[in-house]
Amino acid sequence: MTSARLLRLLSLFQSRRDWTGAELAERLEIDVRTLRRDVERLRELGYPVHAARGVAGGYRLGAGAALPPLLLDDEEAVAVAVGLRTAAAGTVTGIEESSVRALAKLEQVLPARLRSRVTALQEATVTMAGGTPQVDHATLTAIAAACRDRQRLRFDYLAFRGEAARRHVEPLRLAHLGRRWYLLAWDVDRADWRTFRVDRVGTPSLGARFTPREPPAADLAAYISRRVASSVYRYRARVTVHAPISRVRQRVSPTMGTLTSIDDGSCLLEVGADSLEGIAYLVGMIGAEFEVHEPPELPAALAELAGRLLRGAGVG
Repeated sequence: MTSARLLRLLSLFQSRRDWTGAELAERLEIDVRTLRRDVERLRELGYPVHAARGVAGGYRLGAGAALPPLLLDDEEAVAVAVGLRTAAAGTVTGIEESSVRALAKLEQVLPARLRSRVTALQEATVTMAGGTPQVDHATLTAIAAACRDRQRLRFDYLAFRGEAARRHVEPLRLAHLGRRWYLLAWDVDRADWRTFRVDRVGTPSLGARFTPREPPAADLAAYISRRVASSVYRYRARVTVHAPISRVRQRVSPTMGTLTSIDDGSCLLEVGADSLEGIAYLVGMIGAEFEVHEPPELPAALAELAGRLLRGAGVG
């Protein structure tokens, strides 16, 4: 067995959780008997490769007593370094110190061409303090593993208005929007797709495996953005903004509202908030002419805001 083929096999195992023997043999352009010898060689080197017989059988790289070396391409190595840098800054609670240690180890072995990219990013980035709720790293990793392994989750969830409830879900995907983490999952009890803020999720417990459902949309990132922006609010507004959608997107993030292009010079903004004043501030900061469709109370809130601004400027 060549070292190059050993590395290719290891890379395949680390890129996907489960493989059939036929799939691996085809990728490596070898027969199944040679594959078995290659797998055995990896085991001798300390990699815990598990095998299952039968129709649904195959190979899986499992967890061992010690962490074996990982194979990362250039882009993956930079992505890991950037992720560790972000975690070290406190985006996810409980892993700041370990992230620093891991980052130091990674940078020690990075080739010069990659180290310069990571260093440039670090030097050009300033971490801003903010009031965004932090996410417990154990909760985040447990949810990510459940998404990967298709296992149901049960957890206590604190809803937007403060109500606590026990949720039973089939997790599909995690998403990081703005400064928050969200989980898209099928709510078993409500028989519908739901989006959960991970910082409001209690300690999750694993349940039985499930057969994945058809995703609610082809573009899950856009779908989650719409769900987050259209959460249950006291007020919902529809406003035509007389500016190109590309310009408005610079002022309205996916978690603030949804935008639909009307033509080259205008777009429709749909936004929700618990106060009319909040919607008035959002619409006013876009910096473009607009027309309110609903709610009927919004023009009065805009007029009140406009009067306050004029008085503050010494005009009114």
